[in-house]
Amino acid sequence: MSEFHHVSVLLEECIRGLNIRPDGIYVDGTLGGAGHSSRIAQLLTTGMLIGIDRDSVALEAAGERLKPFGNRVKLVHSNFCQLDRVLDELGIPCVDGILLDLGVSSPQLDDAERGFSYMADAPLDMRMDHGESLSAYTVVNTWSYEELKKILYEYGEERFAPQIAGNICRRREQKPIRTTLELVDVIRTAMPPAALREKQHPAKRSFQAIRIAVNDELNAVAKVMEKAIPRLAPGGRLAVITFHSLEDRIVKNAMAEAAKGCTCPPSFPVCVCGRKPQVRPVTRKPITSGNEELEFNPRARSAKLRICEKI
Repeated sequence: MSEFHHVSVLLEECIRGLNIRPDGIYVDGTLGGAGHSSRIAQLLTTGMLIGIDRDSVALEAAGERLKPFGNRVKLVHSNFCQLDRVLDELGIPCVDGILLDLGVSSPQLDDAERGFSYMADAPLDMRMDHGESLSAYTVVNTWSYEELKKILYEYGEERFAPQIAGNICRRREQKPIRTTLELVDVIRTAMPPAALREKQHPAKRSFQAIRIAVNDELNAVAKVMEKAIPRLAPGGRLAVITFHSLEDRIVKNAMAEAAKGCTCPPSFPVCVCGRKPQVRPVTRKPITSGNEELEFNPRARSAKLRICEKI
């Protein structure tokens, strides 16, 4: 097993935001290196922590780190969008807090063999769960020009999406694109010189887009937001860390929708819809990392934490 150590983003802010009770039941839906989970488990006495991760490597490493907490911790190999199924199988109707850290773990990015990084050569993979069949190789070498252009533009917000998608299609006609650095070269040669001089790596947006497509990340976020709030006990809190605008928009809109009350037209003398708010926002604006955290963890720069509480 490779070394799996992840620097937890907005750790103290998450712990404060979850308002941990020693006898509560908490879910870390993105267990990763168990940084957040370790802190939660430390605060429990008779409570329980349920850690979920789709990455078996992360799950194994987290299990080692969480061993000192014994039966206070239950680990589950699953996708967080299956939250309701996980809780049903454990016989738990509701919980006191749910944490979701939607960023890719540092070890996933740094382990060249996983194929997430545009900085080291590796087979095109990008699967968070190796049990899944769809890989970056399949996306790059079999998806149509229109499909590639769409994900590059929508998921990566890549302004040169048409040029990059076109170059991928031309290159793979000669031979399959098999490795990360082959793909980086295809992306570079599709972009104008001015874009290559920008501070950001030219492949960053495209790699993000392909990773999101491979792991169906945005659909998973939308699904878990539908499932998480109903499984919170009154006073329970949902804390979600996002790392790019597409995820943050889904989370923000889902929390705002759940916080809505009556939707009757203003002209109605009395409410007939009967709709009541499910949650209240704990944070009106997202919490972001301070200068001290950014100094030792630059990857936290784009992180946003949103928290709501079940009514």
